[in-house]
Amino acid sequence: MPETGETLSVPVKPGLTLLDRDHSILAFNERVLDWAHRPEVPLIERLRYLTIVSSNLDEFFEVRAAPHLAAHIAGERKGNYNVDSFERLADAAHSLVGRQYALYNDELIPAFAAKGIHVISHGERNAIQRKWVHDYFEREVRPLLIPVGLDPAHPFPQVANKSLNFIVRLSGKDAFGRDNPIAILKVPRVLPRMIRMPAKVSGGKTLFIALSSVVRAHLSSMFPGREVGEFSQFRVTRHSDMAVDEEDVKNLRTALRQGLQHRHFGQAVRLEVSSSCAESLASFLLAQFDLPPQALYRVHGPVNLARVAQMIDLLDEPQLRFQPYQASYPVALSPGQSFFERLQQGDVLIHQPFESFEGVLAFLREAVQDPQVLAIKQTIYRTGADSQMMDLLREAVRRGKEVTAVVELKARFDEEANINWAEMLESIGAQVVYGVVGLKTHAKMLLVTRREGKQMRRYGHLSTGNYNPRTAALYTDISHLTADPLLTADMEAVFVHMAGQSRLPKLNRMWLAPFDLHRNLIARIDALGVAAAAEEPTRIVAKMNALTDEALIAALVKAGQKGVKIDLIVRGACTLPAKVPGLTENIRVRSVIGRFLEHSRVFYFRQGNDESLYLSSADWMNRNMLRRIELAWPVTDPVLRQRLIDECLVAYLHDGRDAWNLDSDGVYHRVYKDTHAGEDGASRNVEAHGAQLALMNRYASRGFRRAAPRS
Repeated sequence: MPETGETLSVPVKPGLTLLDRDHSILAFNERVLDWAHRPEVPLIERLRYLTIVSSNLDEFFEVRAAPHLAAHIAGERKGNYNVDSFERLADAAHSLVGRQYALYNDELIPAFAAKGIHVISHGERNAIQRKWVHDYFEREVRPLLIPVGLDPAHPFPQVANKSLNFIVRLSGKDAFGRDNPIAILKVPRVLPRMIRMPAKVSGGKTLFIALSSVVRAHLSSMFPGREVGEFSQFRVTRHSDMAVDEEDVKNLRTALRQGLQHRHFGQAVRLEVSSSCAESLASFLLAQFDLPPQALYRVHGPVNLARVAQMIDLLDEPQLRFQPYQASYPVALSPGQSFFERLQQGDVLIHQPFESFEGVLAFLREAVQDPQVLAIKQTIYRTGADSQMMDLLREAVRRGKEVTAVVELKARFDEEANINWAEMLESIGAQVVYGVVGLKTHAKMLLVTRREGKQMRRYGHLSTGNYNPRTAALYTDISHLTADPLLTADMEAVFVHMAGQSRLPKLNRMWLAPFDLHRNLIARIDALGVAAAAEEPTRIVAKMNALTDEALIAALVKAGQKGVKIDLIVRGACTLPAKVPGLTENIRVRSVIGRFLEHSRVFYFRQGNDESLYLSSADWMNRNMLRRIELAWPVTDPVLRQRLIDECLVAYLHDGRDAWNLDSDGVYHRVYKDTHAGEDGASRNVEAHGAQLALMNRYASRGFRRAAPRS
């Protein structure tokens, strides 16, 4: 389906206006939602994509909505955030949410019912089922509920971000003879939002009940002596992007931990209520949260579709899921072979999730167990709350190795887990560094120093993605293992720089933000523009998650106008308008949305016969270039470089199944054939080619699905 294209007045060149970043993010979620519409996708997976969109929208409102809302409330008419920007964004979000619930109610729920899987309301439950629900409510739910009647002594309570609540209008008098008609019932987060009924009452079917339905059926019992009239479930989303002035705090970790306590009660930015919510109750809630009418979302179903994902976890119907994909052990590695011996022969690339992240864990595991390894240094951005890597680092400390961990405490929504890891590592004697003041450490590096005879030798791991085994099975990323002395020397220099805040020496091969990554990318693009103007063959292909940096966009536009052929594979937000006549005719933009989340960053430049390829932790966004520690590094081995070109670039440029092209009107359209047919590497079976499916089949057909070794 086509998506809305919205523009913002940010001129890069005369006549060219950038696309709006926030609308581009919503357009990305439209592309994700398309997977939930596809009939060929297994039913449970369709529901999963729907819940992913809801989760994405939650984060969008938590992070991106506040400036638009503040400008609307202030009546601002100028600038990037203003009354109009808020209203256009609200219209687009309302439209997307409406399509979500239409899909949920009109397609997915009936499709599940046809498979004998039902979400049943109070009115659909028989007497036996109602008794079971009543017993469940009395046993599991009622002890955790405390209704709050509003009066001067009990003002409107603090309502946590994204929590489930009910507002109720009561008739009659309270216990003290007063007329207090409004009550609020907060539902604790610890309660499951979807409950599967036991077989003894389900009549041979698979039956689910929503927690909101359970509470709704027993609202009257929560207010004895009063009559429940109008009521509605509601949920408020709050601005949750924490801002800490690092220059003004003595202890960043303490400041962040204190900030986490207030995150759930930030500025309200969105209010969701049941579609049947009375206008008077909706207006009352809007007033309490100081929100305009456009921030109200009336939904036909659960106010939090993201929590419907719990139903997915409770279903045991493998035929309604994707066929499980078992990643192969990395092709270039042999189970049982020493990593140190292997890397002395040459670098190794691991293409996740087609190849297993276990290869990275095995590298660290060998380093921990090898008595010749003296030191291990690692950056920690998102490892998750339950991390094998952290356990291995802890074991390394126990074995007497020098362990340095650069922990990014400000990784959005992972702050608490990272604080906990930092405190654990410090408590056992590891050297914990919190990066550079004012900059997020987004680079992914693991460096091992080993004594070999009379020398010290370094072995490194660099990655486009996080050290998180769970997401490594879901995201496409490139891991690069190397013993290259120049590259590992660069890694050592960056670690020393982050730990000691010392002046960074000139690096051999790496580009490092915020120092020279931005400048070098622009210089490389400009140089190709000069070459193209001299009629040399030139090419740029860049794969990333987002493209919003204006300086890089301006450089790309300029190079394209000089004749450089440019292909940009951008999964999410992209503000560069493609194929605009007379302006960006040489620039093509496409987004690939597949079974796995596209996450690798790969930058390819060619001038004549001279080609270079860089892997990176950085997207082409201003924050990545100027406000983060980010890396880009070259892959110099021609065989490995060609593998990356084939698997990360060519395959995606010829994807005729999961790709979307950005047209000159700012709208993405899904691709149903190989639009690059006729070029070198074009897919023969153009209708069936999907890059991710092709890679899954490639690794499976080569017979590399051997089990990963474990110690």
